[in-house]
Amino acid sequence: MDPQQWLEAATFAFNLIGMVVCLVGLTLAQKMQRRWPGYSVAVVGFIIATLPMLSQVVLIRN
Repeated sequence: MDPQQWLEAATFAFNLIGMVVCLVGLTLAQKMQRRWPGYSVAVVGFIIATLPMLSQVVLIRN
């Protein structure tokens, strides 16, 4: 299997892990006095969730 097929197979896992990280970050932002660390974690979770789609865009252009 080439890397493209592995990423397609792992899309669900990336989406699930990214969603959980994003929700944890938003919960932290709600409970903490300073909100930027929680929002930063939420952004990292969003990037994790969109990583398969972004990699497909990059691989298509090559």
